[in-house]
Amino acid sequence: MLTRTRDYLAEAFTAIWRNRTRSILTMLGMIIGTSSIIAVLGISRAASGGITGTLASFGDPGITIAVDPNQEDPRAAAIQYRDARTIAIDAGSVLSYIEPSYTRSFKLRWNGKTTTTFVASASPRSQVSLTLRDGRALAEDDVASGAHVCWITSELATKLFRDTPPTGQVIDLGPTRCTVAGVFNEVKGSIFNSIGASDFLILPYTTFHGIAPGPVDSLTIYGAPGVDVPRISDAVYGVLQRLHGVRTQYITQDSTAQLAGFNSVLGIIAVGLTGIGGVALIVAGIGIMNIMLVSVTERTREIGLRKAIGAKRSDVLQQFLFEAILLAFMGGGVGTLIGFTVTVLAYSSVENLVGPAPIPYLLIISVAVGFSTLVGCVFGTYPAIRAARLDPIAALRS
Repeated sequence: MLTRTRDYLAEAFTAIWRNRTRSILTMLGMIIGTSSIIAVLGISRAASGGITGTLASFGDPGITIAVDPNQEDPRAAAIQYRDARTIAIDAGSVLSYIEPSYTRSFKLRWNGKTTTTFVASASPRSQVSLTLRDGRALAEDDVASGAHVCWITSELATKLFRDTPPTGQVIDLGPTRCTVAGVFNEVKGSIFNSIGASDFLILPYTTFHGIAPGPVDSLTIYGAPGVDVPRISDAVYGVLQRLHGVRTQYITQDSTAQLAGFNSVLGIIAVGLTGIGGVALIVAGIGIMNIMLVSVTERTREIGLRKAIGAKRSDVLQQFLFEAILLAFMGGGVGTLIGFTVTVLAYSSVENLVGPAPIPYLLIISVAVGFSTLVGCVFGTYPAIRAARLDPIAALRS
């Protein structure tokens, strides 16, 4: 069986090479279709993986509840620092952790140098889980004592301290001073840099409350195991409306759901663009079918001779089917190389935009092999059957 298959492949390659110009033109559709599909799938999956990985580096985001700015009186609905404790007591059965959250812009000063950046509150639970380059992580004692310590990104450290080791340095932060306790590694991905995610400073939320008393920006909430987001939102809304009035309105932001929605949209776009490439593959398949029908017509006498000396219908069918599949594989192989090259060339741009983006090599190979085999089998079957059904006497007389 293996020897026969090898012979079929050798004969198929000989037939293709004999009409190589026609075969190359026939394979163009496969090359265009396969390369476009590979490039679209490779880049979109790499981008999706890069975005997911970069956002995941910020740890479990929990859910955020904030005042709805579109209501009649947003000030009446303002969330107070003390509300977090009340919610923890009254809705504790659906929560595992709750903390007030702040994000403000501050001017930082150190040794005569100044820079303005955004400052966010955090706790050991919500602290961005980027790897530390220097120093220590935020601890519960820092929150409990309202310690005047802070953590900065490496980009901010370079901007403010340059060659001076930041850890242990005391900086002026708005109306107070704090000691740099740690420096995070670089945040990669210009899409995140553009929204300021690579240039920030964090403080314990208790320390932030001392600096900026008054309403908090939002509440960061982590649900109890097995409790869904709508149930958590209803429980928290109930407490807040009891505290601030039944007409107050709040909004919930679930970062995990937003990320899933973004990836879903990206997947839909990728499927749509892949469908366009699929049309090219269908056209390529029709081209293969057409050229194989022409080949059957041209080789009618050859088919008659084969049958006259004992070739079975299955032998003729396999011979022409192998030729169609080989055409599809050759076109698909070249298209895969082009699509893979485009993906690799685009990788640096994708990485700069969203961070490390793994290229789905297995997916690329699977798609290339799968589509090539499918096109060859589907569009090569009819010409192969037609060749196999030729009457040997009529074929010899042609």
